[in-house]
Amino acid sequence: MTKTSQPSLSVRLLAEGIGTAFLVAVVVGSGIMAQRLSPNDVGLQLLANAAATTGGLIALILALEPVSGAHFNPVVSLVTRLFGGLTNRELVLYSIVQIVGGCVGAMIANIMFELDAVNWSTKDRSSGALWFSELIATIGLILVIFCIVRSGRVSAVPYAVGVWIGGAYWFTSSTSFANPAVDFARSMSDTFAGIKPSSIPGFLIAQFVGGVIAFFLVKTLYPFAKEEN
Repeated sequence: MTKTSQPSLSVRLLAEGIGTAFLVAVVVGSGIMAQRLSPNDVGLQLLANAAATTGGLIALILALEPVSGAHFNPVVSLVTRLFGGLTNRELVLYSIVQIVGGCVGAMIANIMFELDAVNWSTKDRSSGALWFSELIATIGLILVIFCIVRSGRVSAVPYAVGVWIGGAYWFTSSTSFANPAVDFARSMSDTFAGIKPSSIPGFLIAQFVGGVIAFFLVKTLYPFAKEEN
């Protein structure tokens, strides 16, 4: 997830938009499918949702990392900026495209399952435990990405990120959103993966605070970046 090549900014933004849209389509679509196939088994719904997200995320990072860095997440882009991998302008544009792409992905998922394109979620996710879960999930995500990158093992990032998110679905009470773009997108689907719009601010704060904490941890653990082994 580093900027290893320099396609034009417009191409990189396109990659971020497409990647985030497909990521959210996977998250929301698999949640809807799981809910319909196993309506009385929430554990099985979560298992299916986590497995699909793990696979989809790995595939998308493998496909688009050489183009844009495959952030698909404003917090990842922020930390990349803090490490000097993006300019302020690029950070703003990446974040906007990621949020828009995520919302498009949610609409795609809704339409695929014959729901209204925008179907605002009523699923309340407001509690200290959920916010703390998002803090921990985001710290872990950033540590996984940037510790691996700075240790010179960039090729391992897609698999590590996918496995981390899949695992964090299960060990966090919030099911590990860990992504502001996903917060906004999932608010547009009143399904298994949804989040009520009024619950978003707490998630956003926790995620960005987690990202900044993780940045300083990575800087301490890996003060100097190594080249790919």
